[in-house]
Amino acid sequence: MAKLYFSYAAMNAGKSTILLQAAHNYQERGMNALLYTSALYAEGGVGKISSRIGLDVEANLYRQEDNLLEQIVAANKQEKVDCIFVDEAQFLTSKQVWQLARVSDHMNIPVMCYGLRTDFQGKLFEGSAELLAIADILREIRTICECGRKATMVVRFDEHGQPMREGDQVSIGKEIYVSMCRKHWEEKMRDPAVITAFRLESNPATPLTLDEDDDDSLAQLG
Repeated sequence: MAKLYFSYAAMNAGKSTILLQAAHNYQERGMNALLYTSALYAEGGVGKISSRIGLDVEANLYRQEDNLLEQIVAANKQEKVDCIFVDEAQFLTSKQVWQLARVSDHMNIPVMCYGLRTDFQGKLFEGSAELLAIADILREIRTICECGRKATMVVRFDEHGQPMREGDQVSIGKEIYVSMCRKHWEEKMRDPAVITAFRLESNPATPLTLDEDDDDSLAQLG
């Protein structure tokens, strides 16, 4: 029985490299691996999955309005599809995640999704939230903070090197993203008495004020 997989990590953990290696393993054995990536960051409307080590592979673009189940059914009629790989899976809609689940359940094709778990505010992406809820297999790809701890959060810096506490979840600009552990993410995001931590609700996220007792307790630790 095919499964729906979600491999998640912070930024620059090598997700795309792992995806491309896994896809190559299928192709090396004469199997048809269908690759997808988000159209949000596609230059010139061309689909491409790129890794930090210089690997580039063409891929199909998906947009939020696309029906991935319909596309994969059509592709499978032309040539048998043996596996689906989805990069930037955090940008999937909940509906698209369920479409991929149906590919796995009803077409018996394994679906491998790779993406970020949370955004720069520590809030789940829509696609990641749905994948964490319904994927058969969850895999964490680890990277490290500058302090050596496991990095699980991402800080967005503006072009002047200042941490950004507000803004759109998806931004295409000159921002720089750095993966950090929770402790150092919190230090960057504090504004002096507010921590930018967000409730995972369907309503717009609301900042949680830092309890003064927490500050006093932490101060005693030195």
